[in-house]
Amino acid sequence: MKPDCPPPDAAAANANAATPRPRIKSFVKRGGRTTTAQARALAELGARYLLPFAPQPLQPEAVFGRRAPLILEIGFGMGEASAHIARLRPGDDFLCCEVHAPGVGALLNRIDEQGLGNIRIVAHDAVEVLQHMLPEGALAGVHIFFPDPWHKLRHHKRRLLQPPLVALLASRLQAGAYLHCATDWQPYAEQMLQVLSAEPLLVNTVADTAAESESASEAASAPTLGGYAPKPDYRPLTKFEQRGLRLGHGVWDLVFVRR
Repeated sequence: MKPDCPPPDAAAANANAATPRPRIKSFVKRGGRTTTAQARALAELGARYLLPFAPQPLQPEAVFGRRAPLILEIGFGMGEASAHIARLRPGDDFLCCEVHAPGVGALLNRIDEQGLGNIRIVAHDAVEVLQHMLPEGALAGVHIFFPDPWHKLRHHKRRLLQPPLVALLASRLQAGAYLHCATDWQPYAEQMLQVLSAEPLLVNTVADTAAESESASEAASAPTLGGYAPKPDYRPLTKFEQRGLRLGHGVWDLVFVRR
């Protein structure tokens, strides 16, 4: 080895220090075939309901043609809940982020079939949408339903609900606006509760101080206690969720508001 070469361990350490850590994204690319109906929806309805990502502030009034509360949904899957909520709340506008093409096509079909004019879709990473398209105080609410729990311990760092994203979300909420998360994986519910509770701009809507003094693991057995909220009426039960409840699986909703 040449005298001026660092030892292998030192060289590796220097390389690791110089290599930036990958940014956590709001999505994971999944497989899945786009059906003929979904492809047709993308081709025929995309121009009307799909918004291209652009690194400039969104103008909701120009996009939706009115002034209304704006709700962001991150990761809508096949869009069943998105369409249901938009139909129940016609006075709100919904900006829905999803990169899975079959899911985007499925929601476009639901929009068309149900005549929903209060949904727009951005098929792009929601983190970048938050950073570049949504200024501070732009949102009246955020929905994050059943994000990937990344069950294995070594994959927990990939979970969406981490302190940097929660801080970003909080900065985009108006005073009094809400952040609603839901999961069917108890350890992730406990982490969500911990991370959301640690964000100084957010306050839990569950005000049971006695329950809040319990440990997260004890509270998780009772979804309406210990910081977990009753399921809001607007969030529908998915088929997967209904099956899980029949089998005795839990579902945890967390609803926080911006101070």
